[in-house]
Amino acid sequence: MIGILLRRRKSGGNYDVQYAKAGPWRFDSGWYRDPAYAAARADGTIGEQTDGYLGVVGDATPAVRDMVNDINIKRRAVYTQRARSNQATLEAYATTAGCQAIMRTVPGEKYQAPDGTWKTRTSAPPERLSICP
Repeated sequence: MIGILLRRRKSGGNYDVQYAKAGPWRFDSGWYRDPAYAAARADGTIGEQTDGYLGVVGDATPAVRDMVNDINIKRRAVYTQRARSNQATLEAYATTAGCQAIMRTVPGEKYQAPDGTWKTRTSAPPERLSICP
């Protein structure tokens, strides 16, 4: 099964594993609402980057950095599979996904502007790369 690991939790010495079929890019902005992820996103510790990956904004705990790395590994796996099936490069697919992820940020969340700086989303549309659809 091609999918995204959504959650692992220990129960009675075993792990319950839930997978979601690789689908529209919603796993970390909709389905994957781990409380630590939601808190880091809400307080501006993490944000969406133009390259399609999640980034750490400023200082973060090792646990937050590990979570970001884990999410980015999952994103890369999905981007790789989708890029192949769409006959695109990994970088092109990831950048397009980044455009979409930045567009889906909500006021108060962080995102990377085209110049590489971190911005806080307001009610206005976010600044995006000129190549974004």
